[in-house]
Amino acid sequence: MELVCPAGNLAALKSAVDAGANAVYIGFRDATNARNFEGLNFSERDMEAGIAYARQHRCRVFLALNTYPQPAGWPAWQQAVDRAAGFGFDAVIAADIGVLAYAARKHPRLPLHLSVQGSATSYEALRFYHEQFGVRRAVLPRVLSMSQVERVIANSPVEIEVFGFGSLCVMVEGRCLLSSYAAGKSPNTHGCCSPAAAVEWKETPRGLETRLGGVLVDRVGAGEHAGYPTLCKGRYEVEGNTYYPIEEPTSLNTLDLLPRLAAAGVAAIKLEGRQRSPAYVRQVSQVWRAAIDASQRDPESYRPLPEWQQVLGRVSEGQQTTLGAYSRPWQ
Repeated sequence: MELVCPAGNLAALKSAVDAGANAVYIGFRDATNARNFEGLNFSERDMEAGIAYARQHRCRVFLALNTYPQPAGWPAWQQAVDRAAGFGFDAVIAADIGVLAYAARKHPRLPLHLSVQGSATSYEALRFYHEQFGVRRAVLPRVLSMSQVERVIANSPVEIEVFGFGSLCVMVEGRCLLSSYAAGKSPNTHGCCSPAAAVEWKETPRGLETRLGGVLVDRVGAGEHAGYPTLCKGRYEVEGNTYYPIEEPTSLNTLDLLPRLAAAGVAAIKLEGRQRSPAYVRQVSQVWRAAIDASQRDPESYRPLPEWQQVLGRVSEGQQTTLGAYSRPWQ
């Protein structure tokens, strides 16, 4: 299995490569990229330097063009595909059918991967993308159980990549409207689910309050962990009770599942976190490199080391981890 690591800037890319990534994924500094945070992503110069550095270390580089263009902005997505071909990326990760069609027609030698934003949860959907656009790999949404993943892979015409660690998304991937309701911008079209300009942190007599677009997302007391405010992971009052009714701040962690994922035929494990620091990328990538290597050397006796879990626990949302949808004992 490949290890595919996030890189929000050149320093993070180098950290991922040095930690043993087989591939890194990056984005342009514009709305074609679903992590379009201010201060992140790559200038032309940094992109050239990053690609060169990765290739010196036999690491592939993927470009995320994983948002949905609106009609008025369509030329920007066309230009992004053309730029990607010019840079010679090892693959473009896309979700929108128009973007995929344009890339397949204009640059037929440019490898295409289907983004998790495409929400393809069945092998019939994967067959469509493969036949219509020549997609070679697909990233599965984080809504399938382990048995469902195995069934999809057994019938898939393309390679399958799954998320192994990082933030969870409780929406149907690629169809989130919550942030656009509060902040006026959708992550699917503007590339940022909680734009920094809409985020507010305020100390009050009742605790530290976090708001997004004026909407109170959470309030934490002294010593409590305060996550980055996203509406889906907010704490709200529901029928007189205050709790996390949609999703708790917690991170997906599938270290325990590595042998089963490998046996199922997963082509790559993807780490989430292009918005995170180079230090985060280095720590998490080192753990997953070691874990994948250990699992492949001896899958029968593989067990995640406690020190791996400690590292991941410290950088997880809310310092909690979960198997998410992978674990459904009732199935």
